[in-house]
Amino acid sequence: MIDNPYYTHEFHGDYELISIGRLDLEEGGSIPDCQLAVATFGTLNEAKDNAILVTTWYSGTHQVWRENYIGTDHALNPDEYFIVVIDQIGSGLSTSPHNASGANAELTMSKFPRVRIGDDVVAQERLLREHFGIERLQLVVGGSMGAQQTYEWAVRFPDKVRRAAPIAGTAQNTPHDFLFAQVLCEAITSDPGFNGGEYASNADVVEGLKRHARIWAVMGFSTEFWKQEVWRALEFHTKEEFLEGFLEPYFTAMDPNDLLCMAWKWQHGDVARNAEGDLAAALGRITAPMFVMPINEDMFFPVRDCRAEQEMVKGSELRVIDDVLGHLALFAVAPTYMPQVDRHLGELLARPA
Repeated sequence: MIDNPYYTHEFHGDYELISIGRLDLEEGGSIPDCQLAVATFGTLNEAKDNAILVTTWYSGTHQVWRENYIGTDHALNPDEYFIVVIDQIGSGLSTSPHNASGANAELTMSKFPRVRIGDDVVAQERLLREHFGIERLQLVVGGSMGAQQTYEWAVRFPDKVRRAAPIAGTAQNTPHDFLFAQVLCEAITSDPGFNGGEYASNADVVEGLKRHARIWAVMGFSTEFWKQEVWRALEFHTKEEFLEGFLEPYFTAMDPNDLLCMAWKWQHGDVARNAEGDLAAALGRITAPMFVMPINEDMFFPVRDCRAEQEMVKGSELRVIDDVLGHLALFAVAPTYMPQVDRHLGELLARPA
């Protein structure tokens, strides 16, 4: 176990660690005491039918949702809904390679098992049902890896999902996207300080984490972001200053093994596993009204990939978000981003389900 001050309430606000007990994993093995970091907003009504689940993305936690997506002036309104944000396994807050201890001590660092998107969703369903008594959700929503989990929820538990909104993500990862993520991983593991995953501190892998951040600069933001020098609106004077003052500090604070755990899940995200490899059959199980919400300048999950899947989901709609930032528009930096998201989610929540 490594002590990393980034994964604390100081950086991520209020949240609760909830144990769901032993979690057996799709790839084999188990997590003896799977603990999930959970942040809630609003009040669960007596009927327990006003709940919304938010799933998290790569490197992100509930905090970005708290800061940007949830509030009385948003579609995710805690005055109306009980909003539960569950941080994925490997996030650094939930059970993760760097914090495995106690009953999980044998899983620490490089010994952490492979975890799939499906494992996250099974764990989330158990937590909602056993801890809160929630059997059905008004909405499941998430971005990027959170979109992968949203699709998994809608396919695996169609009777529990009344509405679904995958943002900037796909149900089945593409070969091209797999390669993107592989390069991100290799940037970390090629650092000599990585030491086969048995480093003493994330600081030992700082050069690898910097390279990782710079790959995100290439793929996370769009070509138009750099061409139009949008980083100037973020109060940076040069693109180098933006890299060194924004992206590098963001990733170098994180744990390398945690990032690798999430990246493997991302690479292998595939709801077709629920239907013997048949993607159309898997997506055909979805009964919830669904808005598929790609970002038009996203280089990880382009609109064409999202549209191809959306067309397999009966009664779904494609709602494209316009944002020059590309995939990292998810952080809601542009003032035009959240109004689009709120409009789409508001219309979806108004749909009978």
